[in-house]
Amino acid sequence: MSGPTKKSVVRIIGSILAVLLLIYWLNQQGWDEILAVIGRIQLGRFLLVLGVVMVSRLAVTTRWYILLRSARSGISFGQAMRLTFAGLFASNFLPTTIGGDVVRLAGGLQMRLDGPICTASLIADRLIGVLGMATVLPIGLVHLWKAAAVEGTISLFGSEAVAVYALNSVASWPERIWRKMRQLGQRVFQALSFWLKKPSALIGALICTWIHMLFIFLAIWLLIIEMGEEMPLWLVGGLWTIVYFVTLLPLSINGLGIQEVSMTFFFSNIGGISLHSGLMLALLIRTLMMLASLPGVAFLPMILTAAKSQPDTPLNPMQSAERISSLQR
Repeated sequence: MSGPTKKSVVRIIGSILAVLLLIYWLNQQGWDEILAVIGRIQLGRFLLVLGVVMVSRLAVTTRWYILLRSARSGISFGQAMRLTFAGLFASNFLPTTIGGDVVRLAGGLQMRLDGPICTASLIADRLIGVLGMATVLPIGLVHLWKAAAVEGTISLFGSEAVAVYALNSVASWPERIWRKMRQLGQRVFQALSFWLKKPSALIGALICTWIHMLFIFLAIWLLIIEMGEEMPLWLVGGLWTIVYFVTLLPLSINGLGIQEVSMTFFFSNIGGISLHSGLMLALLIRTLMMLASLPGVAFLPMILTAAKSQPDTPLNPMQSAERISSLQR
């Protein structure tokens, strides 16, 4: 099999295994307890949480809009919102055919946006989102380290031994890690080269990322409270950030199953909530993300044909940086 085919097979198998594990956990916990957890959540509170998630989506829209406007693309906020929600809908409901970034790119080209600028803005948008999450990651890692250091704290997969093995492996390969980090830094710098000359746009985009993160953390925190559990907001943020980076691994389609399994694992073992609450929390967050992307269905048909004509491959930071450099010259 070719490289892309192998990756697709790995993601399909990963999705299936993660979903099967999730179903196993649900059966083990018992449906009576699961339904009892759901019954604690009032409809009004659920709609409130959905509204909080929608605010986070608007913050993501504003982040991309700031990047595009700083490049003098001429796009309006309404257009950026339509493209963003169409991309979110594609990512949530059409994960095996069209990626959200491809939909946004195709829609931007239909709106006669400059192709290289639009491509580079999508890469920058993604990178700034990752950088924003990375600012909170240490909180989660500190608690993960403490939990791994206490015998029996993490027992679901025997993860203490796994963590020790991983840490030993990292310590034995410092040169390789440094080389990978240096290569990644070079790619990030090239992808953001256009906006490094516009620091106000970068700062504004990063602030939007933090707003988006805050409202996602609030949504999870509110659901935990509704389930009758307790967890500090800052710990919610730290654990969700770990889950976010785990789902970035190319192990499943759009993080399907992987997000739910990892969220259940970290929030129940490190966050201290019950396993059945962790399971329902993971499923509810996936549901809320899908519901929040539903407005995109109104905008997707007009760009679906164009999106299918785009290559279904990740955007290349190196090529986009070269195209941006040619525009600057």
